[in-house]
Parts: sequence; C-alpha cells; structure tokens
Amino acid sequence: RQNEDNEEFLPTGETTIDSYPNWLKFHIGINRYELYSRHNPAIEALLQDLVSQKITNILKWFWFFPTAMKSGGTQLKLIMTFQNYGQALFKPMKQTREQETPPDFFYFSDYERHNAEIAAFHLDRQILDFRRVPPVAGRLVNMTREIRDVTRDKKLWRTFFISPANNICFYGECSYYCSTEHALCGKPDQIEGSLAAFLPDLSLAKRKTWRNPWRRSYHKRKKAEWEVDPDYCEEVKQTPPYDSGTRILDIMDMTVFDFLMGNMDRHHYETFEKFGNETFIIHLDNGRGFGKYSHDELSILVPLNQCCRIRKSTYLRLQLLAKEEYKLSLLMKESLLKDKIAPVLYQPHLEAMDRRLRIVLRAVSDCIEKDGYDNVVENDFNADVNTVATER
Repeated sequence: RQNEDNEEFLPTGETTIDSYPNWLKFHIGINRYELYSRHNPAIEALLQDLVSQKITNILKWFWFFPTAMKSGGTQLKLIMTFQNYGQALFKPMKQTREQETPPDFFYFSDYERHNAEIAAFHLDRQILDFRRVPPVAGRLVNMTREIRDVTRDKKLWRTFFISPANNICFYGECSYYCSTEHALCGKPDQIEGSLAAFLPDLSLAKRKTWRNPWRRSYHKRKKAEWEVDPDYCEEVKQTPPYDSGTRILDIMDMTVFDFLMGNMDRHHYETFEKFGNETFIIHLDNGRGFGKYSHDELSILVPLNQCCRIRKSTYLRLQLLAKEEYKLSLLMKESLLKDKIAPVLYQPHLEAMDRRLRIVLRAVSDCIEKDGYDNVVENDFNADVNTVATER
C-alpha cells in the first residue's frame, strides 16, 4: 500500500495528473478549440462522478456570485458540492417528458427543463461533435438526505414541507416559479434533475460575456433589429469580432444547435478571455430547449438565412445525419440511453429533430443556389491531414 501511495508523487513531491479528481482533469483539458478532446477518458469518468459522488454541501448562487441557491433565471437552481470537491449546477425536474410549453407562454417565461440540459450535452458532444457544452448527467436525488439535511442555508431549509399527498417538497428562492404553488415535490422524497459540471472558477479562468447579435427583444411587443432588417448580417459582419476570424461561423454552429433543440433563449454567450477572439463559443444554459415538438421556430434560423455561411465540417455532418443509416433521431436516442434517467426525451422530440434537420439543409441549399458553394461553405479542413483543422 505504501508503494502504491508513493507512485502518485513525482520526485519533486508533486502529484501526477492521474491522481487528480476528474473535474480537475476536465478543467486542465480545456483549450482554445474545445472544452475537451474527443477521446478524453476523464469525461466519461466525470459523468459517472456526477451521478455517484456523495453530495456534501448545497449552495445558492445569485448569477455569478455565490452566496448560498442560484436565483437568477426562472427556476430554482442549486450548487452541489461533492466529496471530491467538485461542483455542479443542479436543475430539478419541473415538467414531465410529455409536456409541451403552453402556446401562450413567451420564450422568456418558459420553464427550464432538466432533460433539455442533458439532451443538449449529448447533441453537442456525440452528434454534432462540437464539444462546447460542459458535461451534464441526470441524477435521482434524495431531497431529504441529499438536499435538506446537507444545506447550511436556513432560507432554503425553511421552504421544505410535506404535501397533502405526503411527498417532500421545497421551493427555494428565484425570480419566478418559487412559491408553494410551484414547489418541487419528490416521490415521496426522490426527485430527478440534471447536474452540469462547473467550469473553472472565474478567478482562474475569466470568461467574457458577449451579447448575441441575434438576441431577442425580451419584450412582449417590441421586435429586435434583426427581425425587421433583412440585411442585418451585413452590419454584424462589419463589427468586431465578427469582421474577422471564425466567430461568425461559431454563431452559425450555435444557430444550428439551437434550432435543432428549439431553443429561443440565447441572449448572451461566453468565451474564455485567455484565448482572445480566436476561440470557441461555450454553449451554456440550454434548459429552454426541447419545449415544443409540434412546432419548429423558424426565427431561430434567421442568422443562417441572413448570413448564408456554414463550416464545411458542420455541413458534412448534417448531411450525414440526414441519411437513414446515420439518422439523427436514432443516434440521439442511442446516446441518451446511457444516461441514468433515460429515456431523456419524449419520442416526438426526437422526430422533430429529423424534421428540423431537413429545414436546416434546405436553408443551406437555398444559400448555395443564391451565392455559390464556395461563398457559403467555409472549408475548415486541414489539407495536410484527414482531420478538421484547428480553426474549427
């Protein structure tokens, strides 16, 4: 045993990377082009940690400033700390798989769905091969033992109660949907939710927040400029950082990603400050995806329709996913089966993705017909090797 312990240390007394917890291995692997490499073994191990590690503390978090429940946004979010000192953002279940967003709901008052966070991670990682969403896994949590008895937050603790059906419930604090009427109830004390691994602390890896050029108005009556100006993209392309580099192509990737999910809530996005403007967009906060399977929100595709630009690697992958043998819905279903709370998505949501994929490919075809292939499809492949170039 003594020999085994010694093997974990270098002659300098420093520990080897193999002995680091998986959340730290994930952080160390972040680079200019992706959150993690395609075959990084730490990611699978981290996903296992998210569903199995003992929860040692529950915090509230007001936007980026931890004080003790994440109260920014429309639903209660909890910061969970694990035995190995890793942390994750817990979004509890608010809707059943079959429920659709009510047609009279505005996008900014829609529920945030835990299963949408899980599905977005699988879509980004396994299907689109972007690797821009932090690892997310579904977990069944015991509300008594793993939340109420662990939290040191008296305000959160006081919101726990037993419902008339003898289920354990709590409602916490947040901008909307945090009241007895909107309480989160277990069966009787088990609740499912998503756990998203934290990115490195902002003191170690600062992130820059950018306003999405195609941000919605977040107003019941007003329209955004892009909704009324068909030439809006020309204006964007003359503005840094969209006037050079790959950022406009990153926005197009994000547009496709959001359209396939039906996510209208992409008001801002983040990048790591250290990497400057030549880096990827982090696809954070995807809980408002997969709200409607019976409706395709075409306005999400406006950036692609206006700019008529797409990476060749993205375009080829989308074409592949449209083939029967690599069908998007089937690959998604297979990937999601790995999650502990599978089935993650209701079947009509999977079928809606196939339908939306055809709409994306039709939009790209229209652009190519109008502007020519070389003006629309950006070759991001390295001619020297059979892999996608680092620009991607």
